[in-house]
Amino acid sequence: MMAGNPTLSVLVVIHNEERRLAACLDRLGFADELVVVLDKCDDGSKAIAQSHGARLVEGAWEIEGDRRNTGIAACRCDWVLEVDADEHVPEELAAEIRQVIAGTACDWHEIPVDNYIGTRLVRHGWGGSYGKAAYPGLFRKNAKTWGRDRVHPSLTWRGRKGAMLRNRLRHYVDDDISDMIRRLDKYSTAKARDLREKGETWGSTASNLRRLVSRFFKCYVRRGGWREGGYGFLIALFAGLYPLLSHYKAKYEKD
Repeated sequence: MMAGNPTLSVLVVIHNEERRLAACLDRLGFADELVVVLDKCDDGSKAIAQSHGARLVEGAWEIEGDRRNTGIAACRCDWVLEVDADEHVPEELAAEIRQVIAGTACDWHEIPVDNYIGTRLVRHGWGGSYGKAAYPGLFRKNAKTWGRDRVHPSLTWRGRKGAMLRNRLRHYVDDDISDMIRRLDKYSTAKARDLREKGETWGSTASNLRRLVSRFFKCYVRRGGWREGGYGFLIALFAGLYPLLSHYKAKYEKD
């Protein structure tokens, strides 16, 4: 790369991802630096990251936002691309990312996402804290700060948002329907812990039933989940159930 061109760190934050990590890292050779945050990893993830030449940050974090901010702080390049272990960067997207950071006057860009359940591409209906159709994953080093939450942390931005990229990230969200159910349970449990620490239960049963209906409608109808058959129905249903389950877990369960 010519001197003076913007440099790029790719950040991968993981907990015990030996099954998926190599396939993710294999596609990140276009970066100037690869940083892998190992959060309480006791499997083969560390060896896989080392074999790909990654710089490692090891530790234990209870808060999702904290571990991601630690990873961003460890990056040494001008720009950062955040990728999870269940995500793949196709060659076309990699080339576009290098082109964008070389020419943009903005500070952060969203990347569109193709979501897969198993081998099935499920493009429509994602949202309501249960999936992402796009995410703000490409940003200048000091432009992005994660909030202190266990699940779906808030974001604070500095600078100007740019245009969404054209090429799509591949996100292998779940292996099957059982995996979708496990993720709903995991997310709602983590959200309930955040709520309890703040002395909240996320409203009332009535308000969360309204959320269930509105989120289901948004995902299934407005975002076209109906086009995806049973998967679209389940995505909309789980998006609606997420706040209701979080509410009940915050109210009735203990850490």
